Amino acid sequence: MVESKSIAVGHSIKRIDALGKVTGETPYPGDIDIEGQLWMKIRFSDRAHARVLEIDTSEAEALPGVVRIFTAKDVPQNEYGLMTKDQPVLCGPGSRSGADIVRCYMDMVALVVAETEATAAKAAKLIRVVYEDLPAVFDPIEAMTDGAPQLQENVPNNVLVHYRTRYGDVASAWEQADVILEDEFHTGYQEHAYLQPEAGLGYIDEEGRVTVIVAGQWTHEDQGLIAHALNLEPEQVRVIYPAIGGAFGGREDMSVQIVLGLAAYRLRRPVKALWSREESILFHHKRHPVSIRTKWGAKQDGTLVAIEATVIGDAGPYNYTTTKVLANANLMITGPYEIPNVHIDTYGVLTNNICTGAFRGFGAPQAAFAAEGMMNRFAETLGIDPVELRLRNSIREGSITSVGTPLPKGVSMPEVIEACARESYWTQNGSGWQRQSAAQSDNPALRRGIGFACGYKNVGYSFGFPEQSWATIELYGSTEIEQVIVRHGGADVGQGAHTIMTQAAAEATGVPVSKVKLIGHDTAETSTAGSASASRMTFMAGNAIKGAGERALIAWKNEERPAKATYQYRPPKTTPFDPMTGKAEPNFAYGYVAEAVEVEVDIETGFVRVLRVVCADDVGRAINPQLVQGQIEGAVVQALGYAVMEHLISDQGRIRNPYLSTYLIPTVLDVPVEVKSVVLEYPDPIGPWGARGMGEMPFIPLAPAISAAIHDATGVWFNSLPFIPQRIVKSLREHGIGG
Repeated sequence: MVESKSIAVGHSIKRIDALGKVTGETPYPGDIDIEGQLWMKIRFSDRAHARVLEIDTSEAEALPGVVRIFTAKDVPQNEYGLMTKDQPVLCGPGSRSGADIVRCYMDMVALVVAETEATAAKAAKLIRVVYEDLPAVFDPIEAMTDGAPQLQENVPNNVLVHYRTRYGDVASAWEQADVILEDEFHTGYQEHAYLQPEAGLGYIDEEGRVTVIVAGQWTHEDQGLIAHALNLEPEQVRVIYPAIGGAFGGREDMSVQIVLGLAAYRLRRPVKALWSREESILFHHKRHPVSIRTKWGAKQDGTLVAIEATVIGDAGPYNYTTTKVLANANLMITGPYEIPNVHIDTYGVLTNNICTGAFRGFGAPQAAFAAEGMMNRFAETLGIDPVELRLRNSIREGSITSVGTPLPKGVSMPEVIEACARESYWTQNGSGWQRQSAAQSDNPALRRGIGFACGYKNVGYSFGFPEQSWATIELYGSTEIEQVIVRHGGADVGQGAHTIMTQAAAEATGVPVSKVKLIGHDTAETSTAGSASASRMTFMAGNAIKGAGERALIAWKNEERPAKATYQYRPPKTTPFDPMTGKAEPNFAYGYVAEAVEVEVDIETGFVRVLRVVCADDVGRAINPQLVQGQIEGAVVQALGYAVMEHLISDQGRIRNPYLSTYLIPTVLDVPVEVKSVVLEYPDPIGPWGARGMGEMPFIPLAPAISAAIHDATGVWFNSLPFIPQRIVKSLREHGIGG
């Protein structure tokens, strides 16, 4: 680790929000009330795919305490969407063409606003909706076929997006391969399960603005979508985030933002909404289930020569961020390796299932499950140590990837692989790397194994999506700087971003952290900073604050009191995939990660216990080492849930286990005995003080590492996530193991 001689960067200062959160004094959206507020409940769709013919609200309106019921005809611009505005705010007759069709159970049909929450909930159930059922499709492969129900008029065969990568000459490359392996991999949904369910409060502020207090990931994006739906100018809408109880991508898209704005705008009274955990699981988007068919070829010495892959992701009926998530999967399906011949087709497909969108890793975990799974199969087939095999093929400085362009400078994948191996179960000798065997339990039913996987993740928006971040710094004092005020709109969703911003401002202006005050989370106080996603917040906010601080210091030295500077950081531009070849400059920076795990498999019950995880991450520069360690540990536990227990059941588009008693997430008893964080600092050439983003990296390779460890323990490969006991037992019995 780099030894820090700085004022603030590199120091594990306490989180600036820690005391308020641990004492309960810090309010979250659900904690905030305004005198005279009304309550909102939402009537969601009763069908997976149907035309809404009639909405009869008479019985609900007659209920004492009901103030107003809103339907589609009440929404000025009845459309929204993060990437494309393809979803109605409210579904039903009376607005634009297509808004009368519900396409999944998540669609909203009506809003009830009442004097009490209980009255609103009762009234929502009294609304009578008349539907004309339409044919539905729940299998993405079936949805792509001729004759399948067409879910969106402008999406032929329900193929929302198709990415092609054509690099080298795959057809002739198979002749160079000594070994060719083919396999299929399947990943499931994952629920974000953030601590705080969806909640918010809409009202008209003292300047007449429609104001929404809510938890999200990008205040200015929420502002823009609310303004669009209400047919207002963005300046007429204000969005404020209080404390945010987790996000992980689940708050990138809308939940209560627009409907609260609509109700407050129409009624000119405060309106509050608070979802139950069941509503949260049923009605916000999930991680994409993805199916992957892939074929890899290698020479006898382990050199990879060719890859073919078909990747199919289930989008649900609307885009959300599918076009970007599947682009990332398309990029990452080759793993962090130099491969001269690549042929990939990736599809995002519309179905009537629950919508899918952003989730930590953003398509990379699904792709890594297949790519790293194939690497571990080759290691076994060729008799080459899995670490050694990866090092022979690893991307490195100057590597050209499947998109036909070199990686941005600062590639540290080989160093990260070696550090993870060295800090875990491997030793290096004259012939290369060699893994030790797992120490076995005295109980013959408990079998232990060790696995390895690695990966990389983009930092910042990709594929030509505009990327920037604004920051303003104000310096106050007479002869010396007595206070620094930094304005930055980036969201702290629990990861500690605001602490990092405070440290960056202190470092940039040369003052102690105690002199820095942060103003953020309010569109009325800040310029747009982009979202808390894509592992970008430290990188983008750090560069913006650094630039603003440097300029404010110049003004200060010129005797300006107070000194003030605003700076917009723009990273190098990226480009989208070429539609025929896939050529692109997809990202301006990356982070690199490798993980080794030890598991224990009960061959009688199928239960998989993850004992130890060693996670090596190149973070460029650890602005706050303790926060980096927290991100590693949190991501590992969340990825563990994805790998071994989180099994969301969708039946004909309906979630059948919308409770934390039936959809299991890790508890403290499931956390590994040891999560060893190996923090590496190879500076990114354009990162602030060398920092890279790292919040998503530890998630990406854990599932394939666990899969390899299960195989090491049992001799059986598992190709479908999650590794729940019934799947493990079934396959073990089929292989004559246990029982």
